[in-house]
Amino acid sequence: MLLTRRFRFAASHRLHTSALSDQENRRLYGKCNNPHGHGHDYVLDVTVEGAPDASGQIVDRLKLEELVQSRVVKELDHKNLNLDRAEFQDNVPTTENLASVIHRLLDSAWDLPAKLKTIRISETGRNAFTLDL
Repeated sequence: MLLTRRFRFAASHRLHTSALSDQENRRLYGKCNNPHGHGHDYVLDVTVEGAPDASGQIVDRLKLEELVQSRVVKELDHKNLNLDRAEFQDNVPTTENLASVIHRLLDSAWDLPAKLKTIRISETGRNAFTLDL
């Protein structure tokens, strides 16, 4: 059985890599290469998998909520990903890379009986990224 819990946070970033020229960065990342950055209201779906226990649930929703709030939302909400997160000092903060960072943040503290199955993060109404674990 799968359970998906939804979270929201806001963060800013600039998509830019020193491996490319300024012109190549502008071509590749377009408006997301704005030198001043830009922000998103991210929607994060965390999906867990497991069998219902004696309580009839696959995971204690309060424990899942507390874990994601403390390890992800608190750490990313209202942050400039380029400046405030060490993971993005040498790594472009694309949403693909952000999904991987969220996975590491959760996995390093995961103590729930249900298995972390999927991380899905939407940065806009048109762009969503899914990391199947």
